[in-house]
Amino acid sequence: MDTFHARYPFLDAAREAVGAAGVDLATLVREDRTVVERGRERVELALVGGTVRTDQHVTPRVEVLSYPIARVIVSLLDVPGAVEKYAAAEASTAYERFTDEFEGRSTLGGSDLSLDDFLCEFDLADDVRETADGHRVAVGTYLRLAPSGPEWALVRRSLADGTVAVTRAELYELLREACEERVASGLPFEVPDPIADPLEPTVRRVTRSLSSRNYPRSFDAAPTPDAFPPCVEHLLAEARAGADLPAHSRFALITFLAGVGMDEEEIVETTGREEESFAYAVERLAGEGGPFDPPGCTTMQALGDCVNPDTLCESIAHPLEYYAERLD
Repeated sequence: MDTFHARYPFLDAAREAVGAAGVDLATLVREDRTVVERGRERVELALVGGTVRTDQHVTPRVEVLSYPIARVIVSLLDVPGAVEKYAAAEASTAYERFTDEFEGRSTLGGSDLSLDDFLCEFDLADDVRETADGHRVAVGTYLRLAPSGPEWALVRRSLADGTVAVTRAELYELLREACEERVASGLPFEVPDPIADPLEPTVRRVTRSLSSRNYPRSFDAAPTPDAFPPCVEHLLAEARAGADLPAHSRFALITFLAGVGMDEEEIVETTGREEESFAYAVERLAGEGGPFDPPGCTTMQALGDCVNPDTLCESIAHPLEYYAERLD
């Protein structure tokens, strides 16, 4: 198990590496607390932060093995939308990684992943061909993987010879959908008692963590930017300046704005970000499939999104709690 498997634990190569290592899942959950804790963190970060990245040093072995543990935990959770949110977070994290690698921006080293490799992984090599100005995708594959949203409607696309024209950036978004589809496949599943029983305390901890987030869920007044907490003001300024926000920062900003009552159009207008990738994130996080819960202060701090806290920040545990106090 190496760094490549750790970055993309849902790929066939990672699964084969786990099989070759002869790992027994029941033994793992009983005896390896490091792997179980990373699996727990993976799920919690996914459900409250929209990412599975960690700021802790994790060995490739722990990172790879935490993935099947996380899938077990998600299957045991009685939390609405847990599977969808978990799969979306895994896919968003993978999207950040593979776009960096495909565009030569990755500084991690240890991987020579190519776009062709990814297409082969998802059996898409015969369905995608490169053109002078982008790619063409077989219409059936396009319809299966295209995100919802008017910009992805087939009537707005160039259709010829059973293929649909997409840009390279749009192809990456289709691959993100393929990753999400792969992660969600088979979830939730029935977990045997020898695996479920040792994980019961871990599942209870995750459940308590999710249920203990007490903050206002709705507001009577129209959204009031003057009452936004410093972290959101900072993210909003970065978004308006055109900064390439990390997935967890984009998640925090969009879900907060949805939490104060903004709809999709208002969020796009407020952030000044009309590009398709951002609009898609808004639709996924704040549209009919959402809304996702905004991350709390602990998560914001862990992911580096807590900046310039003021005195009110010391007495609250969630950005929406801050907002409610400022409104009062």
